[in-house]
Amino acid sequence: MKISARNVFEGQVVAIKEGPVSAEVDILLPTGETLVAAITEGSVHGLGLRPGLSVMAFVKAPLVLLATDTAGWRFSARNQLAGTVSQVQRGAVNASVQVRLAGGAEISAIITHGAVDELALAPGLPVTALFKAGSVLLGVKDA
Repeated sequence: MKISARNVFEGQVVAIKEGPVSAEVDILLPTGETLVAAITEGSVHGLGLRPGLSVMAFVKAPLVLLATDTAGWRFSARNQLAGTVSQVQRGAVNASVQVRLAGGAEISAIITHGAVDELALAPGLPVTALFKAGSVLLGVKDA
């Protein structure tokens, strides 16, 4: 499968909290991090999601925000993954920032040059990658 999302994570469903319209799905990555996806009830049933099922989680890099100095702050984003900047690559319009998470997984963020400069992003700097649960798409392999 080829897909345009830069962030692709393989994991296992560990919990599903269902509601009348939507559901939250917790996905455990092999590296120990947990992602939360907010999807419709129809998708839960259409994909046959259940605890223990292997899934792929996709997050487009422009939907990932980066924050420094987060101590004492709370955010509405369900996904808050601590890591360290491993690479900053400036492009013509934006910059691509790679973050190595505590468990070893990598996540990419596409942010402005101004944000790179304002946050003084450089390899080795601790950051938190933030993205909403609704920004996570899930896929399963056909049986």
